[in-house]
Amino acid sequence: MSEPVPMWRGPFDNAEVNALHAEAFHHDPFEDDWVALTQAHSMGWVTARHDGRLVGFANVIWDGLVHAWLQDVSVAESERRTGVGLALVVVARDQAKHAGCEWLHVDFDEDLAPFYLGAAGFTRTAAGLINLSESD
Repeated sequence: MSEPVPMWRGPFDNAEVNALHAEAFHHDPFEDDWVALTQAHSMGWVTARHDGRLVGFANVIWDGLVHAWLQDVSVAESERRTGVGLALVVVARDQAKHAGCEWLHVDFDEDLAPFYLGAAGFTRTAAGLINLSESD
């Protein structure tokens, strides 16, 4: 058995990202077109596979200048607490820096603060959010 290896812009198909996202965020699988979304809006993405199965995914979007955002960090239940999530973040961080970005943003639920603010090295910042489906 091989260990998961993160890969910048690693190949993936829509079905496997939709399944992983559903597992990671506890919802029914969608039929989103991740291939088209990442091609149109992303600086890149990171994949991790274990014995051929997609077990990690992180999307890196950006403004084309100095800000990048880490989105949809997803790790399979079977791979949590093994370093896969941190490996995804490290590759995303390094690639954003290589592209000339000065800032990598991430938002997360409070229960993930120990990971993002601890192991991953992010700093807490103030931010705002509007739920557009509920606002006027």
